[in-house]
Amino acid sequence: MAIEATKAEQWRYKIDNFLGQGSRGLFMALLAAFFVSIAIVSALRWVFLGIEAAYGLPEGSSFLREALFGVWVTWLQITDPGNMGQDNDTFGLYKIPAVVGGLTGVVIFSALIAFLTTALDQAIEDLKKGHSRVLETNHTLIVGWGPRVLEILRELVEANESEDDPVVVILANEDKEEMDAWLLENWKDRRNTRVVTRSGGTANLAAIAKVSAEHARSAIILAHCGESVDRSQQMESDAKVIKSALAICAHVGDDHEINIVAEVFDERNRVVVKDISPERISVVDATEILAKVMVQTSRTSGLSVVYAELLSFEGCEMYFHQARWNGVTFGELAFRFEDGVALGVRNGDGTLDLRTDPSYVMQDDDDIIIVAQDDSTIHFGSSAVVTPKDIPLRDARSEPETERLLVLGWSPKANIIVSEFDEYVLAGSEVHVMMPSAPQWVSDQVAALSDDLDNTTVSLLDKDPLDGASLASADPLEYDVIIILPQRPDDEMDAERVDAETIIVLLHLRKLVAEAKADGRPVSTKLITEVLDSANQELISRAGVNDFIISNRMVSMMFAQISEEPDIQDVYDDLFQEDGSEIYVKPASLYFEPDQFPVTCTFGDLMAHARKRDTEICLGVKVKAKETSSADNYGVSLVPPKTTTFTLHAEDGLVVLAEDDG
Repeated sequence: MAIEATKAEQWRYKIDNFLGQGSRGLFMALLAAFFVSIAIVSALRWVFLGIEAAYGLPEGSSFLREALFGVWVTWLQITDPGNMGQDNDTFGLYKIPAVVGGLTGVVIFSALIAFLTTALDQAIEDLKKGHSRVLETNHTLIVGWGPRVLEILRELVEANESEDDPVVVILANEDKEEMDAWLLENWKDRRNTRVVTRSGGTANLAAIAKVSAEHARSAIILAHCGESVDRSQQMESDAKVIKSALAICAHVGDDHEINIVAEVFDERNRVVVKDISPERISVVDATEILAKVMVQTSRTSGLSVVYAELLSFEGCEMYFHQARWNGVTFGELAFRFEDGVALGVRNGDGTLDLRTDPSYVMQDDDDIIIVAQDDSTIHFGSSAVVTPKDIPLRDARSEPETERLLVLGWSPKANIIVSEFDEYVLAGSEVHVMMPSAPQWVSDQVAALSDDLDNTTVSLLDKDPLDGASLASADPLEYDVIIILPQRPDDEMDAERVDAETIIVLLHLRKLVAEAKADGRPVSTKLITEVLDSANQELISRAGVNDFIISNRMVSMMFAQISEEPDIQDVYDDLFQEDGSEIYVKPASLYFEPDQFPVTCTFGDLMAHARKRDTEICLGVKVKAKETSSADNYGVSLVPPKTTTFTLHAEDGLVVLAEDDG
């Protein structure tokens, strides 16, 4: 049944539909109005020309000539009202079309100019929004946006420094102009790396195609929220990451080799993401790794600096390296590299063996995992670069003890931290969690932990770490370790707020330490904390903390490393699992007799010396006297030349790959 409408309504509807086509419809309407106006005004002049002809045209003129000239005059008067003066001396009636043409021109040309100006502005805005397809190849693709983007970019700058024209492409839901402005303000040291940003759905196939994912060498898919949000938001983030991984794999097809690194919160979802394309996708559980690093750091001071360097592209890195081994044993191989310390072997079948037996004979298809300054400096020599001297080994062990841990605050890492702590200590150890008016869900987690642990009891202290007097009343310096976490676990973590509150707690603790030392009381408590924003690193280090984990930076380092070399995740998994070899900073007093200090020896000597102790692998030295100096890398020296001489004291340490911290 047809809808009844007046002619006016019908025309209005048709005009609305025509203009609804967008700028093209509006431009065509204005253009049509322009030519219709010329026709109307010209027709009016022809009418008046007929009247003038009745009185007789000027000598030498004809009706056709005057009519065509009238069209020209009409054009001039509509395009420029100043041309109305051409009719000053003409037949009087011509002044009417001159006025009509001039006024019509003002209206129509004003509209056309406004349209063209708007269209030009829109075109410029569209160009700034970057709707064009990215014409790059062999680039790194970052999917998502958040605090870790900056840290990832900094790592990729280091990794790409030796390449020609490296490019990083970012696809996120954020506005392109906002992303560009933020990067321009916060990312200064770009060196030779270019960045290209595009706005679009992170799981949209058209957006994935726009960033040329099929030509990318790697992709990093970031979570859409932080770890402190509730589980429903984490699951929503995981769903988006799964869709992004599916979209990338579907777009690039089966033939293109691309390394994909994804951040996923839920363990079951990590399996789902990995199953999408097992050969191309690596999945990282950042929360678990950071929690384990914090516990390991609490055991041996200086370990956070070691991991920060190993996981970064700046300083020492871990590489897979293959050479003609010529039947050399793993023990002999250790001294064949001028730069580098071999941590283990990857066999031809892909099996990884860290802290390989020194008597193992290297096979032709074996790789080694080696820590070196750069892959270009790794050269397997035909003979040993040093001959270490034989130093008597002290037969000493650090045995597990009952310990007390004070956790100030709470976060999703806390459960893992406490569980890991329980693995290292003797029965009878204690963990106290200090929070004012702890929410019920924290109380429930603390109670569940206390029931599940073998060696440790866990309880809540209703005190406020941000209040100096309240903190002091808990005698915090009577604990062996203090780990500082975010103070308000119910709120989503804002990096600046969390770091500011951490600094306040550290300043309270530093005051208590100063008062204890002034009273002549020894202080052996270790202070461990997490830093969210790397810009606060210097402030935290000046607040008296022993070790700190810059979480966003460390996770970003792992993402960047795995995106460049996916197999390196196997090494991380081995280092951070409960069983197997781990990295420790062990006191030199475990390796040398008390009357031997100070001990002067080369790094090559230390490598051979540590091997006598359960085939430990020494990969560096920590000097106690320099542990507060950022210029000296907080006293940690990894993989120095094997001829480098050190003078060690009992309180100095060896950075070793070992079975345990004993």
